[in-house]
Amino acid sequence: MNVHFIAIGGAAMHNLALALHDLGHNVTGSDDAVHDPSKSRLQNAGLLPPTMGWFPERIHDKLDTLILGMHARPDNPELARAKQLGLNVVSYPEFLFEAAKDKRRIVVGGSHGKTSITAMLLHVMHKLGKTPDFMVGAQLTGFDRMVQITDAPDMLLEGDEYLSSPIDLTPKFHWYQPHLTILTGVAWDHINVFPTPEVYRAQFTEYLRRMALGGTVVWCAEDQELKRTIDAVRPERPDLEWIPYRTPEFDITDGRLRVHTPEGITSLELVGPHNALNLAGAMALAEKWGVPPSDFLNAVQDFTGAAGRLERKLDIPYPDGDSTVFRDFAHAPSKVSATTQSVRTQFHDRKLIAVLELHTFSSLNPNFLPTYAGALDAADEAWVCFSPDVLAHKQLPPLSIDIVQDAFKNKAVKVATSAEEIGEALTSAQGPNTVFLLMSSGQFMGLDVLDLLSSKG
Repeated sequence: MNVHFIAIGGAAMHNLALALHDLGHNVTGSDDAVHDPSKSRLQNAGLLPPTMGWFPERIHDKLDTLILGMHARPDNPELARAKQLGLNVVSYPEFLFEAAKDKRRIVVGGSHGKTSITAMLLHVMHKLGKTPDFMVGAQLTGFDRMVQITDAPDMLLEGDEYLSSPIDLTPKFHWYQPHLTILTGVAWDHINVFPTPEVYRAQFTEYLRRMALGGTVVWCAEDQELKRTIDAVRPERPDLEWIPYRTPEFDITDGRLRVHTPEGITSLELVGPHNALNLAGAMALAEKWGVPPSDFLNAVQDFTGAAGRLERKLDIPYPDGDSTVFRDFAHAPSKVSATTQSVRTQFHDRKLIAVLELHTFSSLNPNFLPTYAGALDAADEAWVCFSPDVLAHKQLPPLSIDIVQDAFKNKAVKVATSAEEIGEALTSAQGPNTVFLLMSSGQFMGLDVLDLLSSKG
């Protein structure tokens, strides 16, 4: 099969390109910029475009499929050429559905925790010798790819609710029509495409309506927005099985999270109560997938998480107590709040310094910012930073420091608009018995935060 990727450098896109290349397909691609790790991985496979940019001459009638990434624009010249030739253009979730249409599809959805739970399930299934096909949103220890397509009977998919492509405004997870799913919660996000909480919630309602006949829904009973969604759909789908889950009993002993279940006490490598909740949901789904709880708990004990998801990056020794640095992808209010509270609970005897970078369209929107109220209250010291250059790049209006500060409803929250400011704040805060929680889907305005903190150890 001849496949061309428009915007090949994306996280999911380049992994799918690599997976198809490994299967022996002829893969080509284009992008206007490709950064590491995508760049190095594509280059090693011989798939990095020789020249950055869009070239209609790369599009020809011998192509079987074009996979269009969300990063491309609707007026992309390669896309225009493909339409002119009448070629088959699909988004990557549509392509994945076609690859899995004859498989049992297991999908992890919800406003938060998707990557962590997908990664946890994949880790467990792999350890038990039952590795499915998969698509997960972060790099995992022991896996070369974030996408795998084989002749496995099952496919495990992270179900993102964002749009599929510039010309396919279907939320990605609507494509998957799962036989088995878990939903972690519903908390308004992506204001640029879902302008109100009601419009956002409706995507989850539609997702459940598209479930495969006789499927199973594992859902977090502690999330009231999700409960409203479930209650709306349940009468329409009496064929579905509905399995609620809740935070299990847990304790923190010698700095380690321990979860209590009927099978006993399991000590984990993970941090925080929100991961105890993630484990409960993943275990309930795995049981419906055919994995007994005892097998699940044995297999999950050495799971350390997905890259960038509350990832322990540094332990800096001090005579009076170490300084620990965590990096997390959290950017939406529900994720920021859960992550900050979890680190506070696990490290209750240390000073917690939280740094949040506003980087997404939603987080930089004054109409969405009030949803962050209280999200950083668990921190002893909290900083919020954003770059005026990012606002300009995203073609958003300027954002005032006062608006950002007021949105968090916490006078102790400080706001920075440059890498220098946040660097000075971190340098002055470094010391013994501290925990730094660095939250962003971006790169902290180009500041190498880990190098800065490690140099002060």
